[in-house]
Amino acid sequence: MSGAGEGRRLRLGVLISGSGTNLQAIIDRIADGSLDAEIALVVSSREGAYGLKRAAAAGLETLSLSPELYAADPIAADEVIASELRRRDVDYVVMAGYMRMVREPLLGAFPNRVVNLHPALLPAFKGAHAILDAWTRGVKVTGVTVHFANADYDCGPIIAQRAVTVDEGMDLDELEARIHETEHELYPQVLQAIVEGRVHVLGNGCVRVDPPAAGEA
Repeated sequence: MSGAGEGRRLRLGVLISGSGTNLQAIIDRIADGSLDAEIALVVSSREGAYGLKRAAAAGLETLSLSPELYAADPIAADEVIASELRRRDVDYVVMAGYMRMVREPLLGAFPNRVVNLHPALLPAFKGAHAILDAWTRGVKVTGVTVHFANADYDCGPIIAQRAVTVDEGMDLDELEARIHETEHELYPQVLQAIVEGRVHVLGNGCVRVDPPAAGEA
């Protein structure tokens, strides 16, 4: 798996559903030069998602899909998204708080190039309520996982993980804040590793991430 060609910035399509804080982290890292990529399109599964305002403020092109389309035919919804991303020559699809399962039209169009962020240490606490589930279970360590999406929900090849300690007496809001802070650090770093061609999906379905070249952070 390689990054962008020489002299060409990696083009990202970012999928969101809500407030877009991870989208904002990506925008900020692109702006400060620590992520050598560009966002070609932001796609929202909700027409009123606040993340669309973040995208607009950054001058990014956006696309919103109606809930009726998802309800009537989720495959058709993914076909629309895949078509729009291909039309903009997108290299990687970045799920950033996207609360829909991606299906064959997207996975087939971008094999091993749909990246997802999950707020737990997979394979533990899969699903949409991972932070609450970990906190309710009383774990002492949880964390964040970045992985490639596949047809099995929250089961794709793991690229990177970072642990988050759950302090005694920490409430759910505090844990959520710590998880999100970690997400905002880890996700752009993983995307930069992809840009640099350091992320490789192996034949056994695992992922190897090479260290930065000498002299790089």
